[in-house]
Amino acid sequence: MKIEIAGITDTGQLREHNEDSIATEPSMGLAVLADGMGGHQAGEVASQIAVEAVTEKLDHYLQAQVTGPEEDETNDGYIENLVQAVEDANTQILRIAEERPECRGMGATIVAAFFRNNQFSVAHLGDSRMYRLRGDSLEQITEDHSLVQELVRQGMLTPEEAQGSLNKNLITRALGIEDEVSPDINQGKTEEGDLYLLCSDGLTDVVNDEQIHQALHNANGELKESASNLVDMANEAGGPDNISVILVRTVN
Repeated sequence: MKIEIAGITDTGQLREHNEDSIATEPSMGLAVLADGMGGHQAGEVASQIAVEAVTEKLDHYLQAQVTGPEEDETNDGYIENLVQAVEDANTQILRIAEERPECRGMGATIVAAFFRNNQFSVAHLGDSRMYRLRGDSLEQITEDHSLVQELVRQGMLTPEEAQGSLNKNLITRALGIEDEVSPDINQGKTEEGDLYLLCSDGLTDVVNDEQIHQALHNANGELKESASNLVDMANEAGGPDNISVILVRTVN
């Protein structure tokens, strides 16, 4: 299995700075997206640290695999290193926040997906998401770590009510908040033609799942063009936040 990746990040219509960061590494089978939080551009620092820490950790692991006696075909090692990479990112963000007063209180959501051995593994914290379009079916792979999602899970809000809630951006897990983090891990088999979307809430806050489904369903051309189309949709809906999108397509 091979993958094609394209990513784009945009400041949006209302923000002065872009505090999202992305990394697309087709040769590694890696896509990483982080949405920073914190004033005075500290969120930008946090998201950059997160993306760089994860990319560097997994690059080192893959290099060791190349020179090692045998490749990990079970994906267990990849998953373990994916979790460690997120933990490393958290440690680095906390350290920089302590060393630099202007960065205190900074944090970031993260979604990081690894494609290997006809499988995907994704780790996430916060409300940055991963979706999969398979055939005509769109599925949200990750589940938001947010207050409204907890209320939906408890049956106290409907998904439609959650989408319109004023509290939908109150997240319950993120990098840089506590000394230890517990990212959720989701895994699955990939199939030829799958299309995966990683995105920040700058997209999903203003573009609903039905609109995303339609846009991805029509994404038959270049991935970069399709990613730009999603960003345009968010900006046309007001673009109140930074918008980041990564698309990953599995091919033979």
